[in-house]
Amino acid sequence: MALRIAARLPRLAIVGVVVLLSSATLAVGAAKRMAAVPQGAPPPVATPTVTVPDITGQAFVFAKGTLEDSGLAWKVVGSVHGYAANKVARQSPAGGTKLKDTGAPTITVTLERTSYAETGEPEDVSPYFGTSVEPIGLAKATPAPAPAAPKPAPAAKTAAEKQTAPTRTPDFEVAGAPKEPTDEMPLPQRAHLLSAFIASHGKTAANVRHFLYQHSWIVTGAKFGWWHGAPALRELIAADQAAQQRWHLGRKSELVARAALAEVEARGK
Repeated sequence: MALRIAARLPRLAIVGVVVLLSSATLAVGAAKRMAAVPQGAPPPVATPTVTVPDITGQAFVFAKGTLEDSGLAWKVVGSVHGYAANKVARQSPAGGTKLKDTGAPTITVTLERTSYAETGEPEDVSPYFGTSVEPIGLAKATPAPAPAAPKPAPAAKTAAEKQTAPTRTPDFEVAGAPKEPTDEMPLPQRAHLLSAFIASHGKTAANVRHFLYQHSWIVTGAKFGWWHGAPALRELIAADQAAQQRWHLGRKSELVARAALAEVEARGK
């Protein structure tokens, strides 16, 4: 009996070693599989971007508002300064360029004179600090438009339509001033909507930029002689006073609006 057990001992030892090696192999394999799958790894975060609008050829008062609405800062370079009626000759980066959103990337603007007089104080830098410009893609070339199909002649308006169609005659003429764009809302309506905007929105950087842009549009348009500029400025002054109460700003812009109202009323006599 003892000899039989002694004969089996080597076999049992070999089986035990095999079992131990198999267990170790399985444990190592499981550990490798667990290491290959990250536990609780956060998903990749996309880099926020902003696309530069094309402001070339625009009056500066409208161009800077377009940049501010896009969350961009700006600065004027060159010999022509940032007066409202001057025109954008060049911009850098070009329109359509995609930038990394560093906060308020600074767009460089070069202006040219127009026939309209340079009045007031020039603005050569945005009202807030700009940040670095980091392009992440080239501006895409705009393909040539395909030839448009001939359009049918517009139908003649009825007498009722002619009576109800709004007509915007200038309050006064200013040499070299751009004509009021008929595809934009009239100045009084714009001022009324701005008042409602202040009453229904809190103070944020984006809302303040919107307020300043609309304010500049109304003041400049009224000084250009656009339709019903004086009533629009009176509504704008009320909006300035509302901004002072709700947002604790607007005193300076109210003074600008009052000075413009005095100028417009004097020209309209």
